[in-house]
Amino acid sequence: MTFAGRLALLTYSTKPRGGVVHSLELAEALNRQGVDVHLFALGSPGTSFFRPTSVPFTLFPAVDQAQSLDEKVFASVASMAEGLSGLRDTFDLIHAQDCISGRAAMAVSRSGPIIPVIRTVHHVDDFTTQALIDCQRQAIVEPDRILVVSHTWQTTLQDEYGVPADIVPNGVRPERFPQISNVQKMALRESVGVTDGSMILAVGGVEPRKGSRELFQALGILKSRGHRVRLVILGGHSFQDYEDYRQGALGLLPELGLELGRDVITVGTVDEQALGQWFRASDVLAYPSTKEGFGLVALEGLAADLPVVASSIPVFKEFLTDGVSALLPETGNPEAISGAIESILLSNDLRSRLIAGGQSVLAGYTWEAS
Repeated sequence: MTFAGRLALLTYSTKPRGGVVHSLELAEALNRQGVDVHLFALGSPGTSFFRPTSVPFTLFPAVDQAQSLDEKVFASVASMAEGLSGLRDTFDLIHAQDCISGRAAMAVSRSGPIIPVIRTVHHVDDFTTQALIDCQRQAIVEPDRILVVSHTWQTTLQDEYGVPADIVPNGVRPERFPQISNVQKMALRESVGVTDGSMILAVGGVEPRKGSRELFQALGILKSRGHRVRLVILGGHSFQDYEDYRQGALGLLPELGLELGRDVITVGTVDEQALGQWFRASDVLAYPSTKEGFGLVALEGLAADLPVVASSIPVFKEFLTDGVSALLPETGNPEAISGAIESILLSNDLRSRLIAGGQSVLAGYTWEAS
């Protein structure tokens, strides 16, 4: 049955992070099914989402200046709540996609006649201050209904918060990753100096939970074994500040026999069309995360016919099968990560089998089903 009221779907950013991609894709799928949905997000004046969308949206001022993460979070909650407060009569249901929008939604929902709030929990952050820990807990226990994107987090919320949750997994549209010509592929590779050897793709920037440090170590091992490999890293925009980790991880490169700009190339955030081209131009997707809510990037790799090396965290095992649709080396183990990548580089048969196995996964993950 299609929801007949007016839905406000909230997300904390306009940047291409997993939760924002989820918000856009879900809103568009609901819209195609006849739901009256309006997107709300925090963004800079005059900007838009990282890609065009057919769904109407409104942006409230993003918080650019803050002395601490606590200050940034609470100021962001206040900005979204203030923007929504004048619009509360224009929707019948609020669906929040993160801690910030969840807290803002509850503030607006309870400021007059109650508007039901649904919250999707993608993952739980490892906050270190009591204020943020409490804020995150409230954004989990207070909404009227909780959704999660995986069984892993369904269990976590029940065990650690006493909150029952329904599972609404991520989806992917393969048409986001169209085939590109060999000329386009070579031009893209040459733009980052990959004229021979293999190009490994990582998406999500240099962050602790993306396993970036261990991936750099794995790359060093591959190079020491004589492989001509380069790592291209896309993305990196994050609400939290990981600059210390980033500098520390990149600072390891020289002792690993690697050079920034030659062996490890950070491209930053790219538009939707370029994202698909980078996937198609690469040889392996390296996604050795230590923590994910679902792992949408891995699903995107499958959609782009790219062999995926992820990790052995439980959430990946919910939709990936080691040796069939991806390789899932031991989490945080550079030797295991390098071995998995190497096995793909050395075996066209394994590459073909993983790509075929990945295609069999995709049918179960569509936004319409979500």
